[in-house]
Formats: sequence, C-alpha cells, structure tokens
Amino acid sequence: MNDKIIVFDFDGTIADTYHALFELANELADEFGYKPIAQSDLLRLKNLSSWEIIKQAEIPLFKIPFLFKRIQSELSKEISQIELFAGMETVLCQLKYRGYRLGIITSNTEKNVKAVLANNKLDSLFEFIYAETTIFGKHRVINEMLRKKKINRKNIVYVGDETRDIRSAQKSKISVVAVAWGFNSKQVLAKQQPEFLVEQPVQLLEAIAQWNNSWQTKVQRN
Repeated sequence: MNDKIIVFDFDGTIADTYHALFELANELADEFGYKPIAQSDLLRLKNLSSWEIIKQAEIPLFKIPFLFKRIQSELSKEISQIELFAGMETVLCQLKYRGYRLGIITSNTEKNVKAVLANNKLDSLFEFIYAETTIFGKHRVINEMLRKKKINRKNIVYVGDETRDIRSAQKSKISVVAVAWGFNSKQVLAKQQPEFLVEQPVQLLEAIAQWNNSWQTKVQRN
C-alpha cells in the first residue's frame, strides 16, 4: 500500500442525494423563511455557487446551521432510498485495490454516510470520515485532518462536485479533482480552475493516475 490518500466529498460526489436534498429544502422553506426552489430552476442552479444560491434564496445566515441540521435529520429517514452514482462502486473498489488510502470529508452526518456505505457494502473501503456541518469553511476541516493525521499535503488529493470543494482544496494547498455529475455544472467548475475535471466516474481512474504520476515526477526531481 502506498501513502497517497484520496479524500472524497460525499453528497453529489459518491452519493446521488441531489434531488432528495432539494425536496427537503423546499419542505423546510416556510419554517426557515426562504424562497422554495422550482423544479424548473434546478438546471440554472447548477451554474451558481453555494453563496449565490443562498443570496437568491434570501435565507438569513444565522439560520443556515440550523437548516443544515434539520435537512441531515430528515435525510436520515430516507437513507434506504439513497443510491450511489452509477459506476462509483467500481471506481472506489479499483482505487482501493490499487493501494490508495480512501477517506471522506462531508457536510453530511457521519451516521448518514456510514448508513449509505453499509447499504452498498462499501463501508470497509474508507479509512476515515470527517463530518462537519459547514458551508464555507471546509478548508478548515481539511487542515484539521492534515494536522491530526500528520499527512503531507503533497500526498493527498480531494474529489468534490462543488465550487466550494475546489476553493477549499486550493485554500488548503492540496490537489483537487472536480466531478461534473453532482451539484455544480462542468462550466462553473471549470471557472475555478481545478487541476482535473471529469464528467464520468470511470474518468476518475485516469485523473488519479495522472496525479500520481505527477507526484512521482516531482519526487524524482527533488
């Protein structure tokens, strides 16, 4: 086994929770005082950042952590209905087989993540799960993980589906692969200039291989 680590976002990257999350968000709109999202708006929202969506919904910032906790709680009741994106199971197993260490950093709860993984018999693949309810501070969670696990920043790559995932990885000065099958569109992800941008799960294997080769080249030069 090598010492290179792949850390995944969960919602929108591994698990297809996109529509479930928006349905729950709409159910809680009146309670939390923001505008519900029309079905016709979903495609348009893929081209907006998390911050832009919050501004358009006009939800008070102080309510966001409470909203997140309610959504997570309600989502736990639908865990049996949550599926992985087609092809992700094969890709994750292949990466593990190739010797990479796998982890998860997510804004969802550890309980929800473990339940979905267990339902798909993938819970043994991941070395760790960091679950923090945060929208704009994921880089702090990444930094905490790096410190606690004493991980060299050159040895880790982050995989996520949102612009905030890319920015968080960049702030933490680690490599990042953006995936275009989740929350944000390929076009808006590309504007954040991730090192790799893939459109299908199977393409993750090539992106990770390129990252690995780049890592080995840098080591040899040093």
